[in-house]
Amino acid sequence: MWLSVAFVTSSAQAERLSDALFGQGALSVAIDDADAGTEREAPQFGEPGSLADALWEASRVTALFDPAENLAARLAAATLEAEIAPPPRCEISEVEEQDWVALTQAQFEPIRVTERLWIVPSWHVAPDASAVNLVLDPGMAFGTGSHPTTWLCLEWLTRQALTGSSVLDYGCGSGILGIAALRLGSAQVLGVDIDDKALHAARANAQRNGVPLQVQDIAQPLDARFDFVIANILTNPLCVLAPLLAGCVAPGGSLALSGVLEAQAERVIDAYAPYIGLEVAAMRDGWVLLTGGRAC
Repeated sequence: MWLSVAFVTSSAQAERLSDALFGQGALSVAIDDADAGTEREAPQFGEPGSLADALWEASRVTALFDPAENLAARLAAATLEAEIAPPPRCEISEVEEQDWVALTQAQFEPIRVTERLWIVPSWHVAPDASAVNLVLDPGMAFGTGSHPTTWLCLEWLTRQALTGSSVLDYGCGSGILGIAALRLGSAQVLGVDIDDKALHAARANAQRNGVPLQVQDIAQPLDARFDFVIANILTNPLCVLAPLLAGCVAPGGSLALSGVLEAQAERVIDAYAPYIGLEVAAMRDGWVLLTGGRAC
């Protein structure tokens, strides 16, 4: 049994209060939009390391404490340290011990990309045994099929003539796109990532799905061209990498880019214009997929 303590405060005070609660022994602290789920909800978009244009007006700060702690004294000390006066009202509730593994697994159901392709967690039975079923569990590396950008890339792959092709998955994360390409008929797929944990996850997921995905660190040279180049990363690195990624596309090949918000699409299109013409091929939940081809 633990105690959950929730405050509603201004966003300007939320970070200070969070740090103070940790200092007073909180096991965890989360900051969320206090208006989430209402018409006043203010979604935040932005790339890692960048500041959002504006935070939501009110934040909910939720901390988890051991019930053996002198809770009243610790909360009073935290609000004093955060220089919040008068102390904001808080709601305290009990959190019972649960089977956290089962609870987490229950949040991940099989994902239908198309009639032809499904993403299935290992603890589920494939809904359609005749489809291409990728076995993939949530992990430390990005890519389970649930994010709109991953879904856009997977759906695009199902529409390509992949049989016998070569594919570069730049920023491979969990390896999901490369594994999907191999299961859909590609002959050779190379996954590239900057994160050693992602490379390890991609290798393990490829083995689980019985496909020969090749992976390499981003520092290793790319001296080949590919029939299909796909990169699901973020706008800033996509723009910087324009000469490299465009140069990896073989004559007659195709390029697909995601991790781009609708408002950022023109910026990426402009960055690739000297090399390959791109256009918005699909959109989902505010994210876009940009595609283009190299002339033969």
